[in-house]
Amino acid sequence: MSRTKLYTILSIACVAGYIWLFYGFQNSAAAGNHTVEVCFIKQATDIPCPSCGSTRSVNSLLHGDLSSAWFYNPLGYFIALVMLITPVWLVYDISLKKQSLLSFYIQIEAYLNKPRIAIPLVALVIINWIWNIIKGL
Repeated sequence: MSRTKLYTILSIACVAGYIWLFYGFQNSAAAGNHTVEVCFIKQATDIPCPSCGSTRSVNSLLHGDLSSAWFYNPLGYFIALVMLITPVWLVYDISLKKQSLLSFYIQIEAYLNKPRIAIPLVALVIINWIWNIIKGL
């Protein structure tokens, strides 16, 4: 993947993510809870997807409610971390005309493609999915 393509995708994803998070944060503050549900898979099948609850998880983190964030979806912690680091890294690379984020992406992609890493990660996602179904997200 080229630097331009990756940075464009990440920029769009960050902007969209922050807009969605702002929308969810505003709605939860107005409603007095942390619920924003729009999972198309859940709406179509009535079964939560592995990432169901991620928005509510990040929203709970913004409210300082760590236990609810974990309950909604542990992936929210990872998503929040990515949402914090990525924009700063993009600005750093673009302003200094570097490609450290691209290099990191290439290294991580190669690392995650190893079966001894990929299989346990897929297993964790499946376990998280089963947990989402059991807790009735």
